[in-house]
Amino acid sequence: MPHNRYIYPHRARDNRLLAGVPPADYYPLMPILFSEALKTAMSLRGLSLRRVSDISGVSYEQLKKLSQGKTKSTNVDDAQKLAVALGFSLDKFMSGDFSGRESIAIAGRVGAGAAVPVFDTYEKGDGPQVEVPPGLNKNGVVAVEIMGDSMEPIYSAGDLLFYTRETHEGVPDDAIGHRCVCEDADGMGWVKQVKRGSEPGLFNLISLNPGADNMHDIRLKWAAKVKLHWPSELARRL
Repeated sequence: MPHNRYIYPHRARDNRLLAGVPPADYYPLMPILFSEALKTAMSLRGLSLRRVSDISGVSYEQLKKLSQGKTKSTNVDDAQKLAVALGFSLDKFMSGDFSGRESIAIAGRVGAGAAVPVFDTYEKGDGPQVEVPPGLNKNGVVAVEIMGDSMEPIYSAGDLLFYTRETHEGVPDDAIGHRCVCEDADGMGWVKQVKRGSEPGLFNLISLNPGADNMHDIRLKWAAKVKLHWPSELARRL
């Protein structure tokens, strides 16, 4: 077995690549080649090289070389991007551990242009289950599915949003100016960028899609910043 099977590059503090540093300094030894881990993870997620490149930001040509075995390793920055894009922690990816993860229930849907009267569709914990994204602590986190296209191109219909309500009522100051999951006075659930309205207690709900309408001077019951956005093709429903 070639010695370099268990060696991959790391970066020094000045961002120079350090070739041939044993991964045991940072991660467990890889039981499989990086290219094999990449192909296995892609197969499990049902994603193409082109789509993984789009999501991760790693160049398509680099991924092509990795998948063909022409390059057997990559730098830690790209490895981290690829692991997250494929829905795994870097440790699990580097160890070739693609076993099951913790799950969280999808509470319901929120409107991104579409009117969703009640987004808490399911009894608490009884909604469809989805794997918890890597690096996210599920305690206190709520998952919802997007309906509509008013938040394109950032959020698409079918994507999942994860958030935590810091307060049961009201809009925290740190939510202003951010993309939030919120509920209006009529019980409609939305995902919008929340801005202050014309007077205290009223808010403007801004769409990211330039072709979609904004909502002005809306009274909100509550709003919570989006902690994490997960594209629908990455969400592994159980």
